[in-house]
Amino acid sequence: MGLKRILVTNAKGGCGKTTLTTNIASHYALQGKTVRLFDHDSQGSSLAWINRRADTAAVISGVDASKSADHRLTRSWQMRVPPETDVAIIDSAAGTDIAELLTLFQQNDSLLIPVLPSPIDIHATAYFIKDLLTTGRARKKMIRLAVVANRVRKNTLMYHSLERFLFSLNIPFIASLRDTQLYAKAIELGIGVQELQTSRNKIDKEQWAPIIRWLDTPVASETALVTPLYHTS
Repeated sequence: MGLKRILVTNAKGGCGKTTLTTNIASHYALQGKTVRLFDHDSQGSSLAWINRRADTAAVISGVDASKSADHRLTRSWQMRVPPETDVAIIDSAAGTDIAELLTLFQQNDSLLIPVLPSPIDIHATAYFIKDLLTTGRARKKMIRLAVVANRVRKNTLMYHSLERFLFSLNIPFIASLRDTQLYAKAIELGIGVQELQTSRNKIDKEQWAPIIRWLDTPVASETALVTPLYHTS
């Protein structure tokens, strides 16, 4: 297959970008793909996760693409993807504005936006998506976009508010990931939740299935930025 580029972003910090980024990287590494993870966040959470991976785990290459990286390297050099790479995953910095995000876009990228079930997160994400949907450069490059609800408890009023908001968008709402300590445990161990050797993560593997299915759908004009593919709760 050709190079698959996946951006994980939201202007709102603390929304679970690292959860999505690391678990996507883990999935493709387990599939035998050559994975390269670009961490643009100065906190370096995704890189710290890679450093905690065991020597026996599937290899994931990390790149410090934050502004605090070695300034002798140009941004274009930092973002260079070796030709043998199968999957490039970009973990954007918290608070990234649209103008800065545009510099990361390339033709036919897939962009995932995690959002938490809280009024503040819903409000911030609504403005972020609105700005993104009205950006001509994103449309021109055929960036496709989807939203993932993160750390949810489905039998709550707040989750139902989030669900109504997401279904009102003219973009795919592809999955809801439950609120569980298994993700924190996986981050601590430097693995993805699907790598945990426990029967307790069966539901998490099931919740990840539509995300992977969407990512593996070939990018084409009909899957452009504002065209919904499907919805799932």
